[in-house]
Amino acid sequence: MSLTVYHDSEHDCVTLQLGQRFDFSVHRDFHDACLGHRAARSYVIDLGEVASMDSSALGMLLLLREHAGADRAEIRIVNADSSLRGTLRVAGFDKLFVLH
Repeated sequence: MSLTVYHDSEHDCVTLQLGQRFDFSVHRDFHDACLGHRAARSYVIDLGEVASMDSSALGMLLLLREHAGADRAEIRIVNADSSLRGTLRVAGFDKLFVLH
């Protein structure tokens, strides 16, 4: 599986740890982990293992943001390498998500 999900029930925080590819191949797992349930209080998207990301990954992040409450959403994207951070910044995602 290229997506591992952890739920901290005490803090109602869902952490998603992606595998090497964040693309349409993880769409079903991403949907089941995030969008098929009530929104958690916060989310952490760990891109530490991700080597490539496509436009469907950006779409999944936007769907998560809407599901989690849009401007009220607490979503942190962590451990992205410089290439992925560049992609996220070019797409304007640094204005929508907290990048660590």
